[in-house]
Amino acid sequence: MKGLGLLPLLVVTCALGAWAPRRVYLREEFEDGDGWKRRWVESKHQPDYGKFQLSAGKFYENEEKDKGLQTSEDAKFYALSTRFKPFSNVNETLVVQFSVKHEQGIDCGGGYVKLFPDTLNQEDMHSDSAYYIMFGPDICGFGNNKVQVILYYQGKYHENNKTIKCRINKDTHLYTLIIRPNATYEVKIDNMQMAAGNLEDDWSFLPPRKIKDPYARKPRKWDERLQIEDPEDKKPEDWEDFEYIPDPEAKKPEDWNEAIDGEWEGPLILNTKYKGQWKPRIIDNPNYQGEWIHPEIDNPKYKPDPTICHYYNISVLGLDLWQVKSGSIFDNFLLTNDEEFAEEVGNKTWGRRKDIEKHWRELFEEMEKRKEEAEAEKKREKEEAREDDFWGIEEEETEEDSDEEPENDGQMQDDDAESVPVRENEKVAVDQKDEL
Repeated sequence: MKGLGLLPLLVVTCALGAWAPRRVYLREEFEDGDGWKRRWVESKHQPDYGKFQLSAGKFYENEEKDKGLQTSEDAKFYALSTRFKPFSNVNETLVVQFSVKHEQGIDCGGGYVKLFPDTLNQEDMHSDSAYYIMFGPDICGFGNNKVQVILYYQGKYHENNKTIKCRINKDTHLYTLIIRPNATYEVKIDNMQMAAGNLEDDWSFLPPRKIKDPYARKPRKWDERLQIEDPEDKKPEDWEDFEYIPDPEAKKPEDWNEAIDGEWEGPLILNTKYKGQWKPRIIDNPNYQGEWIHPEIDNPKYKPDPTICHYYNISVLGLDLWQVKSGSIFDNFLLTNDEEFAEEVGNKTWGRRKDIEKHWRELFEEMEKRKEEAEAEKKREKEEAREDDFWGIEEEETEEDSDEEPENDGQMQDDDAESVPVRENEKVAVDQKDEL
């Protein structure tokens, strides 16, 4: 039975060039029916938490093997967790892996997991409970979707500086976080690398290694202008840069009285020799020195810490999240120190079902699309018929037909039921023996 074992699975493996035993701290695939209820604890911190149910959803490869924890109530907080023997990732790789399917077409909600210390009271778990790691997709609105990797360090939670986009379609996706003892990390989706690097570089755990020299100043004569006006370029003497000029043929009226009427100004006319406003030509600056770069010095406040993301008593995995629209299915939880083993497990679980699941989803969506188009066409035809039937003759005939043949209603309902494709709340699946 997969779930919480009494002891971690030990297998000799190779990690980071050194031999180390493989350890599996948690592997949960929900293959024992309601047995999960003995291993998972619902929080009682507030009375209206949403309920989880075991389901494979509408589309799956094998209904029993593909079951997972599904959120079942809209606009709810969820708080559910499972405990295992405490372990530490000091001097070992930590792999956090699970799959999630937002079959409902999630618009706003979490799809992540949290790792807690052994001090957590599971029946009182809530959004403010102290945790070590938060990892997984977080979606809220169009375009605002990312993979959260929040890590605890020295009393603070640090979000990843590098944005990692998550998958928001309705298929199952596999999420994997790897934290190595050399302070590097990797995030994979569907066993493909999406981000990797150094923990110090992509999280703000420590002060920066370098800072700008506080005593350095840009020289006053430093020339950063890439191009300048040619100082030798002069405006031609015959250049006309007045668009309008006084009319030379205009004469001051004989009865014009400057004492009363003011100084006389003749009317303006368009200057036929106007060439536009003159500007000197632009040339490359012979004195260009480039952009001044502020020199940096070693930051006296920076001190390397080889213990970043070393956790000593990891003991609980929890689903602590909010969802506006329910229906997400969580499955295939795995905590181990073996990267290759995690990838292998992912291919045997998520990888086994992904293509068939996608096929049935696309088929169902195509059926629904055709059904909607047929209903829209039928509605359009009725509206056109109503517009053409000026005297309401067809409407009267319809009423007479319904009065004359009441006994056929049941038969008509049966015929309609046979013609309706798979309904939205019905499950579409294929057994392993079925052929596509």
